[in-house]
Amino acid sequence: MAIFSHRTRRKRIADTNLRLCMPELKDDERDVLIRNIIYSCGIGFFEGAVALWGPAERLKNSYRINGLEHLHAAKAQGKGVLLMGCHMTTMEICGRILALHEKFDVFYRQDPNPLLAYMLVKARESYNGESIISVETLKLARNLKAGHIVWYAPDQDYGIQHSIFAPFFGVQAATVPGTGRFAKLGNALVIPFLHFRDADGRYSIELKAPLESFPSGDDLADSTRINKIFEQAIRKQPDQYLWVHRRFKTRPPGEPSFYSK
Repeated sequence: MAIFSHRTRRKRIADTNLRLCMPELKDDERDVLIRNIIYSCGIGFFEGAVALWGPAERLKNSYRINGLEHLHAAKAQGKGVLLMGCHMTTMEICGRILALHEKFDVFYRQDPNPLLAYMLVKARESYNGESIISVETLKLARNLKAGHIVWYAPDQDYGIQHSIFAPFFGVQAATVPGTGRFAKLGNALVIPFLHFRDADGRYSIELKAPLESFPSGDDLADSTRINKIFEQAIRKQPDQYLWVHRRFKTRPPGEPSFYSK
Protein backbone atom coordinates (compact mmCIF):
# COMPACT_ATOMS: atom_id res chain seq x y z
CA MET A 1 0.00 0.00 0.00
CA ALA A 2 2.82 2.41 0.85
CA ILE A 3 4.50 1.74 -2.51
CA PHE A 4 1.22 2.39 -4.35
CA SER A 5 0.67 5.61 -2.38
CA HIS A 6 4.20 6.81 -3.19
CA ARG A 7 3.70 6.07 -6.89
CA THR A 8 0.36 7.91 -6.91
CA ARG A 9 1.93 10.94 -5.19
CA ARG A 10 4.72 11.06 -7.77
CA LYS A 11 2.19 10.90 -10.59
CA ARG A 12 0.30 13.83 -9.05
CA ILE A 13 3.52 15.85 -8.84
CA ALA A 14 4.36 15.08 -12.48
CA ASP A 15 0.82 16.02 -13.51
CA THR A 16 1.07 19.37 -11.69
CA ASN A 17 4.46 20.13 -13.23
CA LEU A 18 3.27 19.33 -16.73
CA ARG A 19 0.11 21.42 -16.36
CA LEU A 20 2.34 24.34 -15.40
CA CYS A 21 5.12 23.82 -17.94
CA MET A 22 3.32 22.34 -20.93
CA PRO A 23 -0.23 23.72 -20.80
CA GLU A 24 -0.58 23.07 -24.52
CA LEU A 25 -0.89 19.32 -23.86
CA LYS A 26 -4.37 17.83 -23.99
CA ASP A 27 -5.47 15.67 -21.07
CA ASP A 28 -4.91 12.38 -22.91
CA GLU A 29 -1.50 13.54 -24.17
CA ARG A 30 -0.46 14.48 -20.65
CA ASP A 31 -1.67 11.13 -19.28
CA VAL A 32 0.42 9.24 -21.83
CA LEU A 33 3.45 11.39 -21.07
CA ILE A 34 3.08 10.77 -17.33
CA ARG A 35 3.01 7.01 -17.89
CA ASN A 36 6.17 7.32 -19.96
CA ILE A 37 7.80 9.47 -17.27
CA ILE A 38 7.13 6.84 -14.58
CA TYR A 39 8.43 4.15 -16.93
CA SER A 40 11.56 6.20 -17.65
CA CYS A 41 12.18 6.66 -13.91
CA GLY A 42 12.03 2.88 -13.50
CA ILE A 43 14.50 2.34 -16.34
CA GLY A 44 16.77 4.99 -14.86
CA PHE A 45 16.80 3.15 -11.51
CA PHE A 46 18.12 -0.04 -13.10
CA GLU A 47 20.48 1.87 -15.38
CA GLY A 48 21.88 3.54 -12.28
CA ALA A 49 22.70 0.16 -10.76
CA VAL A 50 24.50 -0.86 -13.95
CA ALA A 51 26.38 2.45 -14.00
CA LEU A 52 27.46 2.31 -10.37
CA TRP A 53 28.28 -1.36 -9.95
CA GLY A 54 28.32 -2.98 -13.39
CA PRO A 55 31.37 -3.70 -15.57
CA ALA A 56 32.38 -1.03 -18.06
CA GLU A 57 32.33 -3.62 -20.86
CA ARG A 58 28.53 -3.61 -20.75
CA LEU A 59 28.54 -0.02 -21.98
CA LYS A 60 30.68 -0.51 -25.06
CA ASN A 61 28.90 0.15 -28.36
CA SER A 62 25.86 1.43 -26.45
CA TYR A 63 26.23 5.15 -27.04
CA ARG A 64 26.98 8.08 -29.30
CA ILE A 65 28.96 11.02 -28.01
CA ASN A 66 29.56 14.43 -29.57
CA GLY A 67 31.55 17.39 -28.33
CA LEU A 68 34.48 15.80 -26.52
CA GLU A 69 36.70 18.28 -28.34
CA HIS A 70 35.34 21.02 -26.06
CA LEU A 71 36.67 19.23 -22.98
CA HIS A 72 39.99 18.52 -24.69
CA ALA A 73 40.37 22.19 -25.68
CA ALA A 74 39.65 23.34 -22.13
CA LYS A 75 42.26 20.93 -20.76
CA ALA A 76 44.79 22.16 -23.31
CA GLN A 77 44.23 25.70 -22.00
CA GLY A 78 44.59 24.54 -18.40
CA LYS A 79 41.03 25.66 -17.70
CA GLY A 80 38.66 24.04 -15.27
CA VAL A 81 35.22 23.06 -16.55
CA LEU A 82 31.86 23.22 -14.85
CA LEU A 83 30.04 20.41 -16.63
CA MET A 84 26.47 21.62 -16.36
CA GLY A 85 23.64 19.12 -16.64
CA CYS A 86 20.08 18.61 -15.46
CA HIS A 87 18.24 15.72 -13.86
CA MET A 88 17.33 13.51 -16.78
CA THR A 89 16.74 9.87 -15.83
CA THR A 90 19.83 9.00 -17.89
CA MET A 91 22.18 11.05 -15.72
CA GLU A 92 23.84 8.18 -13.87
CA ILE A 93 24.38 5.89 -16.85
CA CYS A 94 25.56 8.69 -19.13
CA GLY A 95 27.87 10.00 -16.41
CA ARG A 96 29.49 6.57 -16.32
CA ILE A 97 29.80 6.57 -20.10
CA LEU A 98 31.43 9.99 -20.14
CA ALA A 99 33.88 8.78 -17.49
CA LEU A 100 35.16 6.25 -20.04
CA HIS A 101 36.55 9.26 -21.93
CA GLU A 102 37.21 11.96 -19.31
CA LYS A 103 37.40 11.76 -15.53
CA PHE A 104 35.44 14.41 -13.65
CA ASP A 105 34.54 15.34 -10.10
CA VAL A 106 30.91 15.27 -8.96
CA PHE A 107 29.34 18.13 -6.99
CA TYR A 108 26.30 16.63 -5.27
CA ARG A 109 23.80 16.81 -2.45
CA GLN A 110 24.60 14.06 0.04
CA ASP A 111 21.98 11.35 0.60
CA PRO A 112 20.57 11.47 4.16
CA ASN A 113 21.08 7.71 4.52
CA PRO A 114 24.73 7.35 5.66
CA LEU A 115 25.15 3.82 4.28
CA LEU A 116 23.72 4.70 0.88
CA ALA A 117 25.76 7.91 0.79
CA TYR A 118 28.94 5.90 1.44
CA MET A 119 28.06 3.30 -1.21
CA LEU A 120 27.34 5.94 -3.85
CA VAL A 121 30.59 7.82 -3.22
CA LYS A 122 32.65 4.63 -3.21
CA ALA A 123 31.10 3.46 -6.48
CA ARG A 124 31.46 6.79 -8.30
CA GLU A 125 35.03 7.35 -7.16
CA SER A 126 35.99 3.90 -8.44
CA TYR A 127 35.71 5.21 -12.00
CA ASN A 128 35.67 8.97 -11.56
CA GLY A 129 37.27 11.83 -9.68
CA GLU A 130 36.34 13.29 -6.32
CA SER A 131 32.86 13.54 -4.84
CA ILE A 132 32.31 17.07 -3.53
CA ILE A 133 29.40 17.60 -1.12
CA SER A 134 27.25 20.63 -1.93
CA VAL A 135 28.42 22.48 1.20
CA GLU A 136 32.08 22.20 0.11
CA THR A 137 32.02 25.19 -2.22
CA LEU A 138 35.61 26.21 -1.46
CA LYS A 139 36.81 22.75 -2.47
CA LEU A 140 34.80 23.04 -5.66
CA ALA A 141 36.45 26.38 -6.48
CA ARG A 142 39.93 24.98 -5.72
CA ASN A 143 39.38 21.99 -7.99
CA LEU A 144 38.13 24.18 -10.83
CA LYS A 145 41.14 26.48 -10.49
CA ALA A 146 43.36 23.38 -10.59
CA GLY A 147 41.90 22.45 -13.98
CA HIS A 148 39.41 19.79 -12.89
CA ILE A 149 36.19 18.99 -14.70
CA VAL A 150 33.28 19.10 -12.22
CA TRP A 151 29.76 17.86 -12.93
CA TYR A 152 26.99 20.07 -11.55
CA ALA A 153 23.18 19.93 -11.90
CA PRO A 154 21.54 23.18 -10.70
CA ASP A 155 17.97 22.42 -11.80
CA GLN A 156 16.31 21.41 -8.53
CA ASP A 157 14.58 23.39 -5.78
CA TYR A 158 17.00 23.95 -2.89
CA GLY A 159 14.82 26.39 -0.97
CA ILE A 160 14.53 30.14 -0.80
CA GLN A 161 17.71 30.61 1.26
CA HIS A 162 19.90 29.39 -1.61
CA SER A 163 17.91 30.57 -4.61
CA ILE A 164 16.60 33.42 -6.69
CA PHE A 165 13.41 33.25 -8.76
CA ALA A 166 13.96 32.81 -12.48
CA PRO A 167 11.58 31.59 -15.21
CA PHE A 168 11.54 27.89 -16.02
CA PHE A 169 9.03 26.99 -18.75
CA GLY A 170 7.49 30.41 -18.06
CA VAL A 171 6.96 29.71 -14.34
CA GLN A 172 8.93 31.48 -11.62
CA ALA A 173 11.14 28.77 -10.10
CA ALA A 174 13.55 28.87 -7.17
CA THR A 175 16.86 28.60 -9.01
CA VAL A 176 20.30 28.29 -7.48
CA PRO A 177 22.59 30.93 -9.04
CA GLY A 178 25.64 28.77 -8.41
CA THR A 179 26.56 28.12 -12.03
CA GLY A 180 27.74 31.66 -12.68
CA ARG A 181 29.15 32.17 -9.20
CA PHE A 182 31.16 28.95 -9.22
CA ALA A 183 32.45 29.59 -12.74
CA LYS A 184 33.71 32.98 -11.58
CA LEU A 185 35.27 31.63 -8.35
CA GLY A 186 37.02 28.82 -10.21
CA ASN A 187 37.87 30.82 -13.35
CA ALA A 188 36.20 27.98 -15.22
CA LEU A 189 34.38 27.39 -18.47
CA VAL A 190 30.76 26.20 -18.40
CA ILE A 191 30.00 23.38 -20.82
CA PRO A 192 26.41 22.06 -21.08
CA PHE A 193 26.23 18.27 -20.70
CA LEU A 194 23.09 16.82 -22.30
CA HIS A 195 22.16 13.15 -22.42
CA PHE A 196 19.26 11.07 -23.69
CA ARG A 197 18.06 7.50 -24.10
CA ASP A 198 17.36 6.77 -27.76
CA ALA A 199 14.59 4.63 -29.23
CA ASP A 200 17.15 2.03 -30.37
CA GLY A 201 18.32 1.46 -26.78
CA ARG A 202 21.53 3.44 -27.14
CA TYR A 203 22.45 6.69 -25.40
CA SER A 204 23.22 10.08 -26.92
CA ILE A 205 25.59 12.43 -25.14
CA GLU A 206 26.07 16.02 -26.29
CA LEU A 207 28.76 18.32 -24.93
CA LYS A 208 28.04 21.83 -26.13
CA ALA A 209 30.55 24.61 -26.73
CA PRO A 210 31.48 26.64 -23.62
CA LEU A 211 29.00 29.39 -22.83
CA GLU A 212 30.19 32.74 -24.13
CA SER A 213 30.15 35.92 -22.01
CA PHE A 214 29.36 33.85 -18.95
CA PRO A 215 29.02 34.68 -16.16
CA SER A 216 27.63 38.09 -16.98
CA GLY A 217 27.67 39.40 -13.43
CA ASP A 218 23.86 39.40 -13.32
CA ASP A 219 22.60 36.37 -11.36
CA LEU A 220 19.06 36.63 -12.70
CA ALA A 221 20.17 36.89 -16.33
CA ASP A 222 22.60 33.98 -15.89
CA SER A 223 20.03 31.78 -14.10
CA THR A 224 17.42 32.55 -16.76
CA ARG A 225 19.91 31.59 -19.46
CA ILE A 226 20.71 28.28 -17.73
CA ASN A 227 17.02 27.43 -17.28
CA LYS A 228 16.43 28.12 -20.97
CA ILE A 229 19.18 25.65 -21.91
CA PHE A 230 17.52 23.03 -19.72
CA GLU A 231 14.09 23.76 -21.24
CA GLN A 232 15.43 23.16 -24.74
CA ALA A 233 17.04 19.88 -23.69
CA ILE A 234 13.93 18.65 -21.85
CA ARG A 235 11.65 19.39 -24.79
CA LYS A 236 13.74 16.99 -26.89
CA GLN A 237 12.83 14.09 -24.58
CA PRO A 238 10.22 15.30 -22.07
CA ASP A 239 9.51 11.81 -20.76
CA GLN A 240 13.13 11.50 -19.59
CA TYR A 241 13.14 14.50 -17.24
CA LEU A 242 12.62 14.05 -13.51
CA TRP A 243 9.15 15.61 -13.45
CA VAL A 244 8.37 13.70 -10.26
CA HIS A 245 10.50 16.26 -8.38
CA ARG A 246 8.59 19.20 -6.87
CA ARG A 247 10.43 21.74 -9.00
CA PHE A 248 8.15 24.58 -7.90
CA LYS A 249 7.95 23.69 -4.21
CA THR A 250 9.33 27.08 -3.12
CA ARG A 251 7.10 29.98 -4.10
CA PRO A 252 7.66 33.74 -4.03
CA PRO A 253 6.34 35.33 -0.83
CA GLY A 254 2.55 35.35 -0.74
CA GLU A 255 2.05 32.73 -3.46
CA PRO A 256 0.26 29.48 -2.52
CA SER A 257 1.76 26.04 -3.08
CA PHE A 258 1.11 24.30 -6.38
CA TYR A 259 1.19 20.87 -4.74
CA SER A 260 -1.39 19.19 -2.60
CA LYS A 261 -0.11 17.57 0.58
